[in-house]
Amino acid sequence: VQLVESGGGLVQAGGSLRLSCVVSGSEYPINSMGWYRQAPGKERELVARISSGGTPTYADSAKGRFTISRDDAKSTAYLQMSRLKPEDTAVYYCAAGWDLTYDVDYWGQGTQVTVSS
Repeated sequence: VQLVESGGGLVQAGGSLRLSCVVSGSEYPINSMGWYRQAPGKERELVARISSGGTPTYADSAKGRFTISRDDAKSTAYLQMSRLKPEDTAVYYCAAGWDLTYDVDYWGQGTQVTVSS
């Protein structure tokens, strides 16, 4: 199974970005997908996750600014990020599995998001 992220880049504070994650190679539908991020010197942390037919879950830092969605027909998950802050600067990783609450089965390679002040 491969996860390929795109959409990262450099943006000014207050701006927006949309990340995409395309899943390929899975024999079965992916139940849970999510986005994590890792800033320099910090641990990887959950940003948002969504299960098939379920309610999205967001980190407190993402609530009200980020929206996770998925298009199963395209095997793609999205993270729409708005009102970005310099502290959102990190490498953003797509994740997939049966239940991301317990474990991540697959990781993408990551995409850099840099927010300038």
